[in-house]
Amino acid sequence: MSSSPPTTETYEVPLSRDEQWVVHHVLSTRLDEALDADERPPEWVLEVIEILETDGDTERFTGLQADRIYAELATYVDHEETPDRDVDHGSAVLERLEEIQETPA
Repeated sequence: MSSSPPTTETYEVPLSRDEQWVVHHVLSTRLDEALDADERPPEWVLEVIEILETDGDTERFTGLQADRIYAELATYVDHEETPDRDVDHGSAVLERLEEIQETPA
């Protein structure tokens, strides 16, 4: 008897349009860097960009995607050349991701 595969835990992350734009910008840059280096872009980047490009104000990410978004976004927000507006929106997303990850399932 076979068992059903485990379901992947997902998190609903409400993002404003500006917050979506910042996450999309960061991941699109990551995608472009991989393509410029003749590398295959990470699958999770493509998956998250696809999620962001669908209509809606709440995105659903896996725990692994949320962790990776957090890492990429934290690096971007900490960069001294990042525009203040992007820092504000990016920081809001980071806080939301922290809250979601700290909430028991």
